[in-house]
Amino acid sequence: MTSPSLADLDAFVAIARTRSFRGAARLRGVSASSLSAAMRRLEGALGVRLLNRTTRSVTPTEAGEQVLQRLMPVLREVEGALDVVNGFRDSVRGTLRLNVPTIVARSVLPPIANRFLLAHPGITLEVNAEDTFIDVLAAGFDAGIRYEERIERDMIAVPIGPRVQRYAAAASPAYLAARGAPAHPRDLADHACIRHRFASGAIVDWEFIRGKEVVRLKPGGPLIANSLEMELAAAVAGLGVISTFEDTLRAALEKGELVPVLPEWWQSFPGPYLYYSGRHHMPAALRAFVDFIRLEAAR
Repeated sequence: MTSPSLADLDAFVAIARTRSFRGAARLRGVSASSLSAAMRRLEGALGVRLLNRTTRSVTPTEAGEQVLQRLMPVLREVEGALDVVNGFRDSVRGTLRLNVPTIVARSVLPPIANRFLLAHPGITLEVNAEDTFIDVLAAGFDAGIRYEERIERDMIAVPIGPRVQRYAAAASPAYLAARGAPAHPRDLADHACIRHRFASGAIVDWEFIRGKEVVRLKPGGPLIANSLEMELAAAVAGLGVISTFEDTLRAALEKGELVPVLPEWWQSFPGPYLYYSGRHHMPAALRAFVDFIRLEAAR
């Protein structure tokens, strides 16, 4: 049996974790065809199939699953050993892979990431924006950013970005001139509302809070989308009331393209957290990022 290369073994782990050649290719910054070639070499060297491939899915075979479970801790140790070299450099080098919600990628992370990369030119930051909650380590990421209610208890969580955010509602001046402004959240039952569908397929209820009074409702309206850009454009065009993160609406509110609706009912919630496992070696790039956001928070 020919000894497989470490690079091909690493490619197998990436594919098996993400259950996708394309997903692993995006994560590794290589082509899907190169990963396919790596798997052909690896399976040829071992003389056994490690992955079941169909047009819809990629899953480890029984042999592949056993190899994967033995390989992951070994590869983490290899990464940790190589990462020791960073301690002998003037500046940290390496790749930091983050999985974050789309709203964080849009409004919270960019200024922080820009300052971090300017301070650490030897680091490459890879950001994958999605709204589904995943096992970041199993998917090949170094860390994730999520809101508090979605963080596993065995993770270390570090505050990042604003500590308080709000859900806001707004509509265009033309829409409010034609339909009138709601005086109470229940009035939205008589309004056109622009709704968001999450990646899970869920369309969540709208929730408004004033003091101890909480109002939840299922609004109706002309548009349901999974794109905040499309929803915002529809609201600016006068198609209805939008309710989403205040950060998403801020620019349109400042320009006067949208007007606040029921601002005294806007719901506040804690800002996001960077989270990572404390059970494994922390890569130098992640350590530098954690130190950076903690330093910024202390200023």
